[in-house]
Amino acid sequence: MIRSMTGFASVERQYEFGRLAWELRSVNHRYLEIGLRIPEEFRVLEPDIRRALGQHLSRGKVDAALRYTAAPGSARSNLVLNRDLLASLLSMHEEVGAAGASRDAADSMALMRWPGVIEEQAPDPQPLHAAALELLGDAAASLQSARSREGDEMDAAIRERLSTIESWVARVREWLPAIRDGLRQKLLTRIADLQQPLDPGRLEQEVAFLAQKIDVDEELDRLDALVKETRLVLERDDPVGRRLDFLMQEFNRESNTLSSKSVDNRTTQAAVELKVAIEQMREQVQNIE
Repeated sequence: MIRSMTGFASVERQYEFGRLAWELRSVNHRYLEIGLRIPEEFRVLEPDIRRALGQHLSRGKVDAALRYTAAPGSARSNLVLNRDLLASLLSMHEEVGAAGASRDAADSMALMRWPGVIEEQAPDPQPLHAAALELLGDAAASLQSARSREGDEMDAAIRERLSTIESWVARVREWLPAIRDGLRQKLLTRIADLQQPLDPGRLEQEVAFLAQKIDVDEELDRLDALVKETRLVLERDDPVGRRLDFLMQEFNRESNTLSSKSVDNRTTQAAVELKVAIEQMREQVQNIE
């Protein structure tokens, strides 16, 4: 099973304290890179957000955006009287009066302006933060589902190209005996045109040398082995993008060697068709997690 690195997910939910909405977008990237756009009151959650996304995703450039719309009145802070501090101030006022200073009544407004007498009590952020992380898990799961669906399409495309490669490899195997015989005949014809006798042993050496130069059996075997290995990799449950990328390099190497050894229009055409199929696979692999 393969997953694409490209995908989009959006989840939104209403709570007592307001509405939360996550949007996740991902594109292909060599490693996992996370960009966050979150309101300031959620900034403390950044390490948890990155950790949560890392549990779901291993590669890709991911942009995660959180929107928060507070319910009317839910975001208001409460003003609380610090009674202990107020009692201390009043006690000190009495002591100052007892020491001979003015016994005027304490100024209520002056006392309220004293630092710490009136405290602002913000709403408990824990429920809000917990809801944001829970909703993020749903968004990440939705993104994974989207990436898996696109991965299924990539899987089908890659398997189709693998079948194409198998087909061309089989054709080349069928053509090789005729190609070798044709080359031998061409060599004999050229020797005959020279109208000079040639030692039969030397002739056989020349034919064997030419056959060795165009021998592509090893390349064909490797291409078949790469096709089988790629199909096995496609069945794995873990991220396989890097492994597939390596296999595409090996495919390219073998097709290049096959092309360089070609001495017949048929094998030249086969090498071109192989390169096209491999390049199409490589384009798909670039987007696989």
